[in-house]
Amino acid sequence: MTKKSAMSKILIVEDDPDIRELLRFNLEKAGYTLFLAEDGEKALTLARKHSPDIILLDLMLPGVDGLEVCRTLKKDPELQRIPVIMVTAKGEELDRVVGLELGADDYVVKPFSPQELVSRVKAVLRRTRGSAPGDAERAIEFEGLRIDPRTHLVQVKGKEESLTAKEFDLLWLLARHPRQVFGREQLLDLVWGLTEYVDPSTVTVHVRRLREKIELDPSNPRHIQTVWGVGYKFEP
Repeated sequence: MTKKSAMSKILIVEDDPDIRELLRFNLEKAGYTLFLAEDGEKALTLARKHSPDIILLDLMLPGVDGLEVCRTLKKDPELQRIPVIMVTAKGEELDRVVGLELGADDYVVKPFSPQELVSRVKAVLRRTRGSAPGDAERAIEFEGLRIDPRTHLVQVKGKEESLTAKEFDLLWLLARHPRQVFGREQLLDLVWGLTEYVDPSTVTVHVRRLREKIELDPSNPRHIQTVWGVGYKFEP
């Protein structure tokens, strides 16, 4: 068990006892500290009590469903920075898009392999916890936009904007390579790091949310620009 894994807390929100036990077994084996919830109300209670490092959130829950849990988390100043990985069924594509709109960072589709899920968790934790800051991780500024990778803070005209882990990763990648055009598939690979197919609309959703947070006029973006037929670039 590594020190980093031992310090990482994961909240599993899943109403199916078999899947919940599968997740618990594999993540506990990987060295994580776990909290388990079978419904949305308990999930929110445990999230506020334990401030987990990441939340695995099933969308189909009794009572308060997963989308409402995600919405509540992302509106709470104390919890909104916790990355969320949605666990969805194959037929819930619309719900996945809505979840991404609400601020979820990633998703896995049932049935999934335990190894894949553990890899996803490790990847998100690496991105959100990072390593010791160095020269390459100094804050950068562009006309009132300040991006600090050491604290994951983004300021627009001096006002702090709250970004999800994936939103920050996407912005940081684009800003570190000004005027370089990235295709959607490139961004999926570099930011999400997925080996399986993921709908390119995932990128579109995150770009739209980023523009709403950092652009003075999201409909006429200054920094995150679309290169039609190709992808996106950051204009410094």
